[in-house]
Amino acid sequence: MGARYAIYESNQSSKTEKNPKLKGKDLETTRRACEKFKKMPTSIINYVEGSRFTKQKHQRQNSPYRHLLRPKAGGIAFTLSAMGEQFTNLLDMTIVYPDAPEDILFGVMNGKVSKIIVRINALPVPQVDPARYFSESEYRVEFQRWLNQVWAEKDQQIDDLLRDYQNAATSTNNTHIQ
Repeated sequence: MGARYAIYESNQSSKTEKNPKLKGKDLETTRRACEKFKKMPTSIINYVEGSRFTKQKHQRQNSPYRHLLRPKAGGIAFTLSAMGEQFTNLLDMTIVYPDAPEDILFGVMNGKVSKIIVRINALPVPQVDPARYFSESEYRVEFQRWLNQVWAEKDQQIDDLLRDYQNAATSTNNTHIQ
């Protein structure tokens, strides 16, 4: 069985500023590319932070979260407005590497990570009206507030998972010392 992918080239905001005719073209391109998925089970993976976490990016963004970069609402809103009616749930996946070195990717690729914690939370699929999202700032802000709340809960969950892991490790070490 082979995998199928909808691939399209996204227009950067700098391009749409120079050529307003491109505004909304990404959404239409996505809809056309995803049309073939209307009659088959489909999953979309959207990395809402848009990038891997580093301390430098975290500081540069002045992120209000302890463990996360700021979420980028446009991509997920874009996807939900194009295909949201096809989805039964939105799966919010949190992956924590409690004993990883600072460069997690390097640690994983080089066998330096011994524990991975995964939590998956099924959320209702928010309905996103593309006409309103891309034209009404208050509608866009409402969606961003919802996503920021999801992110605040995710950040707290990561904090709790790391604390529980550290407490368990400390407890295990104290037991061996006796």
